[in-house]
Amino acid sequence: MAEVALPVRGPFSLAASARFLAGFSPLARPDAADEDGVLRLGFALDGTGAPAGVALRQAADGTVTGTAFGDADRDAVAAQAARVLSLDVDGTPMTAVAGRDRVVAGLLERYGALRPVLFASPFDAGVWAILSQRTQFRQAIRLRERLAALAPAEVTVDGHVLRPFPGPGALVDLGPVQGLPMPKVEWLRELARAAADGWLDAARLRALPPDEALRELRELPGVGAFSSELTLVRGAGAPDVLPRAEPRVRAAVRRAYDLAGEPSLAELARTAEPWRPVRSWVCVLLRRRLAEEPA
Repeated sequence: MAEVALPVRGPFSLAASARFLAGFSPLARPDAADEDGVLRLGFALDGTGAPAGVALRQAADGTVTGTAFGDADRDAVAAQAARVLSLDVDGTPMTAVAGRDRVVAGLLERYGALRPVLFASPFDAGVWAILSQRTQFRQAIRLRERLAALAPAEVTVDGHVLRPFPGPGALVDLGPVQGLPMPKVEWLRELARAAADGWLDAARLRALPPDEALRELRELPGVGAFSSELTLVRGAGAPDVLPRAEPRVRAAVRRAYDLAGEPSLAELARTAEPWRPVRSWVCVLLRRRLAEEPA
């Protein structure tokens, strides 16, 4: 065990992140936080795939500290936890965005200092993107569980046993999996090999211009427009990407801005211009609002 401190720039609520994680399928974990406000995270560590975990708490002054568990380097654990909670991004621009856009102001009033909670890595997000393609949601969940069972890993965090999804090394030689079409098996192998080679490194992807990063991701077998956006936004944590292949984003914009019909890509881009440099974050909040409100 080792004590860690995570950076906090701008408004942030650990409790809001815990509530988000509790209902964020496929990562839904109602037990992620306890009554004392401690949030427990477990993940395969970037680079090594070793299981690691952290128990985090937030003080009244907004600072976030905690304890790292497992044999991994505590700084690496803290850095990955910060990315998962979108704490590696300066959140202060959200206030300025809210001042420019009444809808965003309403979202902040509704959700407070909520930031996107991410998959453990771009690889993890990419796996889900492939599994969920043209597959019923519950079946995709079962397939993810079967993959995790191929290389079970555990880390005990604050007395709780967590079983994070394995790193890419577990899938580089993936064989047949019950219920998983063979083309997807090969796609997952290629994704795992790319991740093992460092091609899916979150920092590398975020350092690229978004359009270039998306283009590179689409070079992977089975990764199309939607999957590449999911991997970059919810895996790497790129904060300023406008998802163009996610129909629910356009549906959310139509409802939030009282549009007569679904916006075109050009209309979506114009609407989202005031959201820079956190367009990804605004889209996450819009989708959350869409999911909570009746059609």
